[in-house]
Amino acid sequence: VQAVGMEMIWCPPGKFVMGSPSTEEGRNEDEVRREVRLTQGFYLGKYEVKQEEWNKVMGVDPSKFKGENHPVESVSWDQCYLFCQKITFMERKAGKLPEGWVYDMPSEAQWEYACRAGTDQAYPWGDSSEITRANYYDGEIKQTTAVGSYGPNSWGFYDMIGNVAEWCAD
Repeated sequence: VQAVGMEMIWCPPGKFVMGSPSTEEGRNEDEVRREVRLTQGFYLGKYEVKQEEWNKVMGVDPSKFKGENHPVESVSWDQCYLFCQKITFMERKAGKLPEGWVYDMPSEAQWEYACRAGTDQAYPWGDSSEITRANYYDGEIKQTTAVGSYGPNSWGFYDMIGNVAEWCAD
């Protein structure tokens, strides 16, 4: 996204098992496993949206934990939707967005597909949580960290687990 400086990664169409097995640590009751087929590929941000990027588009940074390279947080679903509309307009106006394309939040299925990155594990690194691999709410840090502070998953996405919760289109 040239207008903002965001890096995107292409996720090809594919299928995966969405949800978690009943034995998975931290599983919620609504995580019933089912096969999902994504018939169209999509782009997704390599990192969470940085405060610097948010501020370029929205003109204000509502985050509690400040830092240009930290993820924006303390934003509503509606604010995120508006952010996507604004970058769509900016890129379209600059002639950088193909006809019919828009920026949007991923669906829950798209997000989980990119997060799992072809694996069936609970986390990108395996099946147990590890405080050294992600910034967890109940960890020692007690605030966000700069995006990309922890290693990426096998598809190159950072911070899919931890740091902040992500909004999905659905």
